[in-house]
Amino acid sequence: MLTVINLNPTGEPRLSGILNQALGDRSHRTLPALTEPLRNCRLLFAVSLGANGVNHALYDLLAFLRSHPGCLQGCVGGVLVDGSGNLYTKTAARELVLAASLAGCSFIGRPLVEATGDLRNFAVQAKNAACSLEEAYALAAADLVQRILAFAPVKTKCPKLLVLHASSHRTSNTMALWSRVRAGLADKCDIKEVGLRNGTLEDCSGCPYTMCLHFGEQGECFYGGVMVQEVYPAIREADAVILLCPNYNDALSANLTAAINRLTALYRTTPFTDKAVFAMVVSGYSGGDIVASQVISALNMNKGFRLPAGFCMLETANDAGTAIHLPGIEDRLAQFTENILCQLVE
Repeated sequence: MLTVINLNPTGEPRLSGILNQALGDRSHRTLPALTEPLRNCRLLFAVSLGANGVNHALYDLLAFLRSHPGCLQGCVGGVLVDGSGNLYTKTAARELVLAASLAGCSFIGRPLVEATGDLRNFAVQAKNAACSLEEAYALAAADLVQRILAFAPVKTKCPKLLVLHASSHRTSNTMALWSRVRAGLADKCDIKEVGLRNGTLEDCSGCPYTMCLHFGEQGECFYGGVMVQEVYPAIREADAVILLCPNYNDALSANLTAAINRLTALYRTTPFTDKAVFAMVVSGYSGGDIVASQVISALNMNKGFRLPAGFCMLETANDAGTAIHLPGIEDRLAQFTENILCQLVE
């Protein structure tokens, strides 16, 4: 049964109507807020946003999730955000997904249906389905509900992991922490690391759709290089991708960003929905949640990787070599390692 956490305090009619259409005659229950832990539930978070992007019920939910670790253990979720303006819908969604993931909720690939005020973000879907913007919105919401209920993560005896990084083994705090996690995974996983630091990694320059599709069908990209030679084949085989993300100016590093952008050609022909994404984020000062949110929007919401519960490890360490000496770090490393194994190994 689906549990709908309906954060629509003013009863916005468009969101109410879409929910009614998407749910149909499915058995479900509706909660106006989260006041106690949920376990092993299928969740749809439905959020209405005014033009200013503020929903006080959403902030109450974020406060509950952040102050109750594990309160959504075993849950699987998706998000529906309906905005009366054309901004803030995705910002609100990825903030919610990050908090819920850290609270124990997994998310399906492409877990977000967002509706901006004028619905112009559904222009492509409406054209492809030969329907109106409103009808495209309703179709997307119904599909989201169906995918939440049908979600069944794949586990294997020896999962294949692709680890992407653009850091120096000698000086990187992120790599130092990863080496500890790798040691705990090595006996149970097939691990491939690809470094994107050396050489030139061309960023995506937005080739025409037909050109991108043409190269994608051949398992290639117009620009070739390490992405085609190493990353594409590894992603096809991988059960999960782990991104090692030092925080550069509150953003993913340039090479990691370029690699994600270059996945578009492969994404056009290869579904990623059964592949998980994890991240290790190390900040020199603060802002690790910003980088983790970028991973959510880029790989989970956009490219369709599934997002396991507790998908990211967030640490703060500045000088080289200090990360492995942080208070309690061994326990957190062990917990993150065990979580990866629990999510992937049958």
